[in-house]
Amino acid sequence: MAGLLGLPAAAAAVAVLVAVALPAARAASPAADDAPEYRNHTVGGADGWFFDAKANASSGNYSGWANGETFYLGDYLIFKTNDNSSVVHTTNATTYALCDPTDDLGPATYIYGGGGGGGGGLEQNNTIPVPLVQEGANYFFSDADGGAQCQQGMRFEIKVEHGRGLPPSLKNPPPAPKERVLAPPPAGTAFSGTGGVEPGDGAGDNGGEGRSGAGRAAAAGGRLLGAAVAVALAALVAA
Repeated sequence: MAGLLGLPAAAAAVAVLVAVALPAARAASPAADDAPEYRNHTVGGADGWFFDAKANASSGNYSGWANGETFYLGDYLIFKTNDNSSVVHTTNATTYALCDPTDDLGPATYIYGGGGGGGGGLEQNNTIPVPLVQEGANYFFSDADGGAQCQQGMRFEIKVEHGRGLPPSLKNPPPAPKERVLAPPPAGTAFSGTGGVEPGDGAGDNGGEGRSGAGRAAAAGGRLLGAAVAVALAALVAA
């Protein structure tokens, strides 16, 4: 019968196995500290995020630009644009395919700034920072001009990788705005990638209430008009 290993020999064997296994484990699961630093990506590069209505075309090839970039959680997309165009960020593939966020009430669809349409290029320029807080497929498009800008190429999709994970300031992002908003710069240094983007309270085209706010105002006006008509009819009947 083969003899059992003595305690010192067994301990040595375990030590050898651990020494061999640890490097392999480290290679299979690299530390988050080895991931790239958080970055800001200017969408479209020097072309920016603009639409020319006369040419019926966007200022850049956004899908081509996105294919040349690598995106991680905690990065920011910086949209240099104007009030002619909007920025819609969603993880809903159907909303992206339709170029229309109107019926999307989900918590993962954001609408930022602009969207007045017209394509004249005379509206106020905006810089819109959008944080990447969802791993996996993310979609971006402009829904201005009834979705025509999106249909003419003002759209792109990206795959967001885990990287270092979310920084503390983005681990509890704000809920999706229900109206069109213009997001202010992140807290801290400008576009540092470490601050949170806090959506505004519904500022729409050129600082107005936005489409949803305007709709509510119109509905309120209609209700007031209806009440006035009802009072007038009551007075006639009484007479």
